[in-house]
Amino acid sequence: MPRLHPAPSVLGPVIASLWLTCAATMVRAEPIADVHALAQKEQQPLLDTLRDLVNIESGSKDIEGLNQIAERVAGQLRQLGGTVEILQPTDITRLDDTPEKIGPAVHAVFKGTGTRKIMLIAHMDTVYLKGMLKDQPFRIDSDKAYGLGIADDKQGVALILHTVALLQKLAFRDYGTLTVLTNGDEEISSPGWRSTITKFASDQDAVFSFEGGGTDGTLRLATSGIGSAYLTVQGKSSHAGARPEGGVNALYELSHQILQMKDLSKPEQGLKLNWTVSKAGTNRNVIPAEASAQADARALKVSDFDELEKALQDKIKNRLLPNSKVDLKFEVRRPPLEASEASRQVAAHGKTIYQEIGMPLKVDERATGGGTDAAFAALKARGAVVEGMGLSGFGAHSNDAEYVQINSIVPRLYLATRMIMDLSTGKLK
Repeated sequence: MPRLHPAPSVLGPVIASLWLTCAATMVRAEPIADVHALAQKEQQPLLDTLRDLVNIESGSKDIEGLNQIAERVAGQLRQLGGTVEILQPTDITRLDDTPEKIGPAVHAVFKGTGTRKIMLIAHMDTVYLKGMLKDQPFRIDSDKAYGLGIADDKQGVALILHTVALLQKLAFRDYGTLTVLTNGDEEISSPGWRSTITKFASDQDAVFSFEGGGTDGTLRLATSGIGSAYLTVQGKSSHAGARPEGGVNALYELSHQILQMKDLSKPEQGLKLNWTVSKAGTNRNVIPAEASAQADARALKVSDFDELEKALQDKIKNRLLPNSKVDLKFEVRRPPLEASEASRQVAAHGKTIYQEIGMPLKVDERATGGGTDAAFAALKARGAVVEGMGLSGFGAHSNDAEYVQINSIVPRLYLATRMIMDLSTGKLK
């Protein structure tokens, strides 16, 4: 029978080669000590910043609170040596629910000695109404920090501030520019800052968005686009008992329109349309002269929204009541974020960084139902756009359980810092 094992003369080099490979792997698996040690020291200062941010109520329509948190964030960025300005919106996309006034954004630029351009984004606004802080104050319980808006997205703002602080303590300036942008209108679809995010992100080599990483710290390379359809019907009122034939029943026409639009979803390609809100009539005994409905739309590709809007406009041409008037408005509240090859490469490098500290890192290329400002950043981006760089947590938009996991602070500081360092020094192309 033939030999099943290498000859002794061959065995030695094979073992040596395997040992060198394992040794190299072990070296790569070790964290960069000074970065990791500083990340550990930065945990408590980050929690202190997070406490301060949570204690400032900053709902999307609370301009006073948004101005206050913007000053707090801008002040810390100035202390870190950035060129900082608090911006007021000038290019506002008026959506159906856009308030009269939009909150500010904080823009900071740190100039380095290299060539790579890197941008960090997060948002300062929350979904909560003023006065709710008393029911959900900042507190630490075991391995969790709780508070109003702490997971979405005050942790992201704090994490950016302390990533920049960590880089400063390392005396690392090998990037070309490090740009920070925190806006005050994300929770209302960023009507005031979407164009600014797109513009600033367009020439970046990488954009990292610091929305939370969910309960397991997943990085996201794709998010759903969010759209809204608004259907309005004009009819004619009349007495429902004495002379119904003299009216044009807007409710009947609205019902007809919704029924003929109910099957426009294409789940196999991630396109969803669901009618969720409707309103008609004023009194039981009056034929309704007006009726309206709203729909929520989700898509994985920008082109899917274009096709959906065309289909909706075609549908309304078919009316049940010829004397009714039907109008449809479609809004792209947030475009989809689509995974790119550049973002895949950056996220894959993130996995190797997490391996250095003995942790797995999940990367999701498939979009779920939510959308974020990362999609605006990606519209004209030349480089990678990675979402979910924030802390692990749970309970966003809830009234009593929003928290972040304290044990995710050091790993996330290490990840963000190393990503910036490796991009800047060419270790990650």
